[in-house]
Amino acid sequence: MSSPPIPGSTATPAANPPPSPAPAPQPVRPTLAELFIAFAAISLSGFGGVLAWSRRMMVEERKWLTPEQFNETYALCSFLPGGNIINFSVIFGLRFRGAPGSLVAVAGLMGPPVLLVLFVGAIYAHYGDVPALRRMLTGVASAAAGLLMATVAKMAGPLFRGGTVTAPLISLATFISIGVVHWPLPLVLMIIVPVSIAVAWVRL
Repeated sequence: MSSPPIPGSTATPAANPPPSPAPAPQPVRPTLAELFIAFAAISLSGFGGVLAWSRRMMVEERKWLTPEQFNETYALCSFLPGGNIINFSVIFGLRFRGAPGSLVAVAGLMGPPVLLVLFVGAIYAHYGDVPALRRMLTGVASAAAGLLMATVAKMAGPLFRGGTVTAPLISLATFISIGVVHWPLPLVLMIIVPVSIAVAWVRL
C-alpha cells in the first residue's frame, strides 16, 4: 500500500534523458576497380584541368569525401611538390586502400591520358596551323576557365559557412598576393602556411 503524499509537496516526473546523437555515417570504401575507373573517368573528362571533375566525382557523385575533407586534402596536395591531382590520387588511394590503392589511382589517372595525348599530339603536329582548329582550342580554353571558376566558388562555400572571417581573409590575402601583386609563389607559401597553421592551432 503506497503512502499518501506529503502535504505541500509536488511530485516531479523523472526527466527523460536527451536522445543520443546519431552516429556519423561512415564513408564508402571504394574497391580497387572503382578507384581505377573513377580516376580514369576524371582524367578523360578533365579538359583544361581536372580539379572540377575530381571534386564532382569524389564529393557530389560518389560521396567518398565531404566538401570539407576535399578542401583539406586538396590544400595539402597544393603545398606538396609535384602535380596537385597526382598528389591527390596518391593520398586518396592510400587513405582507402593503402599502397595498392595509390598505385591503382595513379594508373587510372595517368594511363588513358597518355594514350590520348599521343594520338592527339600526332594530329596536332600535322594540322596545328589550321585557323579553324585554333578557334576551337580557344573556345575549349574559355569553357575550361569558366569551369575552374565555378569549382573555386564551390570550394569556397565551406570556408564562408564556418562562422569565422579568418579563413576568407587568408584566402583573399593569398589571391591578392599571387594574382594581383604577383609575388613569388614560394614567398607567399612561406608566409601563408605558418599563419594558417597558427590560426588553426589557436582555434583548437
